[in-house]
Amino acid sequence: MAERKASVERDTLETQIKASINLDGTGKARFDIGVPFLEHMLDQIARHGLIDLDIVGKGDLHIDDHHMVEDVGITLGQAFAKAVGDKKGIRRYGHAYVPLDEALSRVVIDFSGRPGLQMHVPYTRANVGRGFDVDLFQEFFQGFVNHALVSLHIDNLRGTNTHHQIETVFKAFGRALRMAVEVDERMGGQMPSTKGVL
Repeated sequence: MAERKASVERDTLETQIKASINLDGTGKARFDIGVPFLEHMLDQIARHGLIDLDIVGKGDLHIDDHHMVEDVGITLGQAFAKAVGDKKGIRRYGHAYVPLDEALSRVVIDFSGRPGLQMHVPYTRANVGRGFDVDLFQEFFQGFVNHALVSLHIDNLRGTNTHHQIETVFKAFGRALRMAVEVDERMGGQMPSTKGVL
């Protein structure tokens, strides 16, 4: 099987980001983007998705975290689209439920070739970590789906601790990704669509 790796660089007046991924990795991760809480969440994707991730970036963090968070989502989406290739033989769909104490989240993903995001997370606080604005996670996932060309449904089903709510989302996202991009031997390299293309 061909290596399913990709590296993408995104350079704008607001941020400069490089993301490298290996879909068939072991969960190794390295991050240097200057947003500690997002780095903690990206680590969940790597660890629970068994996807090697290396993301470095710099940008206008003196303003706020918005551009960095959104652009990391965009760059990561571009890397996924490149690494997954023509999608022949993959499972295409992935889903996961993940609990963390009182919190429970569900994530469902389809590598459909069409971007779409449904995100329903009733945060109990506006900020987590060292003042991280939780609204930015919508921007992260929107950037990801727009460039990975996936349909993504995220639902936090319950939770009172905002950190737990978000962490269950990212762990479930990692596990759903792992399932969706996994090569299904029974597919025999076929396209997982009756249309013959995704």
